[in-house]
Amino acid sequence: MGRTTLNVRPIPGASVGGRSRGRNRRLALIAGGMLLAVTACGGGGDGSGSDGKAGGDKGATAAAESKQSEAVVTIAPKTGAKGVDTSGALKVTAAKGKLTEVTVKDTKGRKIEGAISADGGGWTPATHLAASTAYQVHAVAKDSAGRTAAEDSSFTTLSPQNTFIGNFTPEDGSTVGVGMPFSVNFTRGITKPDDVEKAIRITTVPAVEVEGHWFGNDRLDFRPEKYWKAGTKVTVEMNLDGVEGRKGVYGKQSKTVSFTVGRDQVSVVDAKKHTMKVTQNGKVVKTIPVTTGKPGYATWNGQMVMSEKFTVTRMNGDTVGYDGEYDIKDVPHAIRLTNSGTFVHGNYWGGDAFGNYNASHGCIGLRDVRGGYDSSVAAAWFFDHSIVGDVVVVKNSTDPTVDPSNGLNGWNIPWAEWKK
Repeated sequence: MGRTTLNVRPIPGASVGGRSRGRNRRLALIAGGMLLAVTACGGGGDGSGSDGKAGGDKGATAAAESKQSEAVVTIAPKTGAKGVDTSGALKVTAAKGKLTEVTVKDTKGRKIEGAISADGGGWTPATHLAASTAYQVHAVAKDSAGRTAAEDSSFTTLSPQNTFIGNFTPEDGSTVGVGMPFSVNFTRGITKPDDVEKAIRITTVPAVEVEGHWFGNDRLDFRPEKYWKAGTKVTVEMNLDGVEGRKGVYGKQSKTVSFTVGRDQVSVVDAKKHTMKVTQNGKVVKTIPVTTGKPGYATWNGQMVMSEKFTVTRMNGDTVGYDGEYDIKDVPHAIRLTNSGTFVHGNYWGGDAFGNYNASHGCIGLRDVRGGYDSSVAAAWFFDHSIVGDVVVVKNSTDPTVDPSNGLNGWNIPWAEWKK
């Protein structure tokens, strides 16, 4: 038999066993996948691709803007301001919201107290600012949705060309009698007394109401209604730095003064009976024979406070209008009661006047020896048992009541009048 031969032509691109056909199928699938991937990244106009993402960013921005507070805080003076007035210039306000916090302090961290108004629209300082001082202000407000807004400012106050201080008594750390007021004499006449008085703050332990009273325009005294209680501790804060006492004249004093009230001693002089009864805590501890002002030179009536003590001093009538009538260079145990020259003092030249008749030029004389060396005499005893601030009350004299401004003698002014 013969052999039959079949001529088979391979299909172009095909391989034996079908391997080439499978490979082409896989390539087609990969290409299709890549096309789908490109289509998915490119996206269409239906917002499911890149346009959808852009829409999300805008929504986030709108949400953030919706959280911003509508409250607006304004601080005057503006930050960086210099030469700012110490009173009236500092103001903090809020619009479309209410203030919740205002802090004002200098570079040393000392704060200026103040109060937010009931409606939350403003803040007012409780006191003036110090001169030549840098301040920082931080203020926060909330809108109706509770969202906060804050503002900051820093500024420097003016440096005054004209200044004043207050010279005061008693001294810091003193122990004084129950009649001692806190008295301030200013170096310049004051035309804004309310502002100056407000800058002097007095606190006491135990607590008692203390009020100030002006004598003219350069002296301010503080006292309670009645004599201080023995043992009272008094603290005075003189915050005068930056206070405008008169136009263009500013205080430059910032000082704290403390003093303690000692035992309760009040001495009562009867000009008719020529006696002085010394009382402590209301009980008579000693009765001393005295001499007071003779006719024409009578001793003032009223309550007088001891302001100075001198172991020995000179008394010259020329200094008080009694020209040439006396000049005693060695008056012992002298205690001042008035600025005009009334003293309670030792007297070694009075003879038998003590307890019998009035022979002085207005002072209260107690028996003494020349040189004051004898500690057993009445004048020495009284001097040793007295302190500045003790009270001497004179009654039954023919003279009027002492002028309250003549020495530390404001106790002669009724309380209602004192507080006016």
